[in-house]
Amino acid sequence: MPQALAKSPIYTEDDYYHLPENIRAELIEGKFYNMSAPSRVHQKILMELSGTIREYIRAENGSCEVYPAPFAVKLFDDDKTVVEPDISVICDPDKFTDRGCTGAPDWIIEIISPSTSSHDYVRKLHLYAEAGVREYWIVNPMKQNVFVYFFEQNHLEVEAYTFQDEIKVNIYDDLVIDFKEIDMSM
Repeated sequence: MPQALAKSPIYTEDDYYHLPENIRAELIEGKFYNMSAPSRVHQKILMELSGTIREYIRAENGSCEVYPAPFAVKLFDDDKTVVEPDISVICDPDKFTDRGCTGAPDWIIEIISPSTSSHDYVRKLHLYAEAGVREYWIVNPMKQNVFVYFFEQNHLEVEAYTFQDEIKVNIYDDLVIDFKEIDMSM
């Protein structure tokens, strides 16, 4: 007699917070996705962008806050999705918890690694749009390009840039990030 196939377990937020310290993973729709350690160029871009955004917010006396990974973001009211974007900018203080953020950040930046490209370009793009993230950047150090997705009022705008461009941040009136100014020397 044929055996029924074993059903994959559905994991929850509780499982996520009980992962061993040495395990980096994201929980998306009840499934764990392992995250590899980021490269040095990844971390350099993360620090440069985080610093630029933080300086801008401080100079403008803004109320938004910027958090680099690891920083837990629970996108939905359910307990089946907790992600760790490379950079999260959150403007609503009611979304902060002791564990991170509950609800969609206003702006998310993911920096591509070879092992995460389809995850960031497809799975997370859909997730972030569905959750209500206003702006999503995908930074690809290997191809030296940036895709900017702007979700406003159920309308998607996407623009492609290179590391030679100045990129206007859509959620702010006057923030432009000049990728030529990012120190990429290694």
